Amino acid sequence: MTINLPENQSTQDSLLKDLSTQGSPVQESTIPNELLTTNELLDEHMDDENVSDELLDEEDEHSDDASSVAGQAMPVIIDVTHTVLEEEAGLRIDKLASKIFTDFSRVQLQGWVSDGSLLYNGSVQKPKIRVKAGDILHLSTTLEQHSEDQPEDIAIDVVYEDDDVLVINKPVGMVVHPGAGNQTGTLVNALLYHYPQQHHLPRAGLVHRIDKDTSGLLLIGKTKPAQLALMEQLKDKSVYRHYQCVVAGDAASLSRHRRIDAPIGRHRNQRTKMTVMTAGREAVTHLLKVTALNGNYCLLDIGLETGRTHQIRVHLSHITYPIVGDRVYGGRRQLRAGLTEAQRQAINNFPRQALHAYILGFVHPKTGEDIEVTTPMPEDMQQLMAVLSDGYDDE
Repeated sequence: MTINLPENQSTQDSLLKDLSTQGSPVQESTIPNELLTTNELLDEHMDDENVSDELLDEEDEHSDDASSVAGQAMPVIIDVTHTVLEEEAGLRIDKLASKIFTDFSRVQLQGWVSDGSLLYNGSVQKPKIRVKAGDILHLSTTLEQHSEDQPEDIAIDVVYEDDDVLVINKPVGMVVHPGAGNQTGTLVNALLYHYPQQHHLPRAGLVHRIDKDTSGLLLIGKTKPAQLALMEQLKDKSVYRHYQCVVAGDAASLSRHRRIDAPIGRHRNQRTKMTVMTAGREAVTHLLKVTALNGNYCLLDIGLETGRTHQIRVHLSHITYPIVGDRVYGGRRQLRAGLTEAQRQAINNFPRQALHAYILGFVHPKTGEDIEVTTPMPEDMQQLMAVLSDGYDDE
């Protein structure tokens, strides 16, 4: 198998030496993880909680060369031949292809069988044709690398890192991925600078995202198998995420809403907003802990069973207990009776929704180990809580 890279991609020279076996039988896919495409699967998981309105549209290598590579979209030629083994005889073409070319999705391989990129004994066949021992599968296609986003020297707070996984504590105000009105200054731009190899992965390896004005933990795959495995975990709910938020509502009332099960869809008239609607997608939010800050405001510990756009904000607004600072879904309901002037000002002046992703748990995609990462509440939320709880314990 050979993979032909652009001449200026010198960072991959050593890789080429290990992949100079074109024409030999391939029993296990050795295509570099960083070169593969899974935009369809990634987009499915990018409909995550707290996606910012702007996003609704869609190592030591800090040299100039590495940075320039990270900002370009360069073609990669895949040329792989596989001879069917005895134990593989009788399998459908598409099923065998998904077993030997494991870095590609079955849907992607089926498309290549149909369009002639994946030939069976030198000819185009239907994916359902069953193979015989000694038959030849030949995959020849050109991939466009994913990222046209530019690397930028932006500081990032790494909470957990190994060879396969990265967890970032995203600050308030940072957009996760470039989109309309936010082409620079995003987490993806920062990742491409600090981890130039991430330019091979869709959205630089992001598994999910949170809103610009929500702080907290984001999960990133550093290799294609890791990214795919983590997205599958997100889909089957083995990734768990806990959030803290300050809401307008009393503890007794909030405790009656431990499980909020209400489908969410896009607002018919205000297309940047989401709303609870019968025709929406399933959405389930759990209130794990309710802590009173005073008689009318609480700190919530929230767990997500599903991940819909703006899910926590929409659900809490739906039950009439909005997040403090949420200008889109909160409005005047953020102000409750009995506030001191200092508390009223603190709520009115809080510049963003008081929402923080503070626990992230997942199964390590390579070792199978259970990983849990935490990050402390940001200072602005701590100060807000201090003002709201001032004098409450004395009553």
